[in-house]
Amino acid sequence: MCKSIRIEIDGRHCVGLDVGDRSSYFHVEDARGNVVDKGKVRTDPDSVRELFGKMESARIALEVGTHSAWLADLLTRLGHEVTVANPNKVALIAKNYRKGDEVDAALLCWLLRVDRRLLFPIQHRGLQGRAHLTEIDARDTFVKARTRMINFVRGKVKTFASRVPSSVTPSCFHKKAGRYIPACLQSALTPMLELIGELTERIREQEKKIKELCREQYPETKYLESVNGVGPITALTFILVIEDPSRFDTPREVGPYLGLVPRRHSSGKLDPELSISKAGNGALRRLLVQCSHHILGPKGRDSDVRRWGAALAARGKKGAKKRAAVAVARKLAVILLSLWVNEQKYRPLKRKTAVKKGKAA
Repeated sequence: MCKSIRIEIDGRHCVGLDVGDRSSYFHVEDARGNVVDKGKVRTDPDSVRELFGKMESARIALEVGTHSAWLADLLTRLGHEVTVANPNKVALIAKNYRKGDEVDAALLCWLLRVDRRLLFPIQHRGLQGRAHLTEIDARDTFVKARTRMINFVRGKVKTFASRVPSSVTPSCFHKKAGRYIPACLQSALTPMLELIGELTERIREQEKKIKELCREQYPETKYLESVNGVGPITALTFILVIEDPSRFDTPREVGPYLGLVPRRHSSGKLDPELSISKAGNGALRRLLVQCSHHILGPKGRDSDVRRWGAALAARGKKGAKKRAAVAVARKLAVILLSLWVNEQKYRPLKRKTAVKKGKAA
């Protein structure tokens, strides 16, 4: 027997808000679906406050985006119930063949009125968490800019039959690369080496700030850093992205949350093996994969995770090493969450310790 569609009727108006960089479209309906108001408002705090401050408590839906965090905070303070939709999960809007700002606002309103779960709501991080996460993002931006400049210098030098050795690391590139630059390129590339030096100094300053944040405001990062290969940047990013460890019923749920599990497209007897979903925070996912490469690499210390990952990589199938690195990253995420929740430092060889205790007994 087919179940009836659930309509959330609580007497309040429903509002769909399609947020744009300069202006946003809104669509307001009452609990029975009658259009009460629609129009356009400037995307700035004063204009939003003027429009929605006069409105009685309503249920408002908007998509996640550049402005969604401060908008959700402001609308909540004005007494409204805000639902921030995940656009990647709402194909009705993203793949609409008659897509437009006014249409999107109406669709958000309709979906909210039927059942807010159709919008796959997300929860924005707190103001302090977003600010501290920006410190990490700033460092990442500096690193990307420096890498692009270093690659440019290396490439141009090669075209003149010279080469900057791979042993010249990014942290000392601005000091040592000059001797390998031909005389005819000095005027063009020397200023770039100076910029690379400035970026290196900025990166060091950001890393110092991140370490201070870990020590002074996020002491729980010490548990995460007890894992070999996990440093302050990964530990703090994990804490800030997850924010609340109690959001998961079990630690294993953190893997799917960070997009480290395979996608699935099963239909009938077909259930193909697909790549990982890459959902969630991409920066944290990349950091975890980098940590897993360190754990599996020549500098990684012996541990249960390293042995488990090495066994996966040794199976010899095509792409086994890459799949092993992703699997270790997923297991590492579970371990980090458990260490955080239990406030314990990592024991790399639990099984070995258990065996020794058993023999001693």
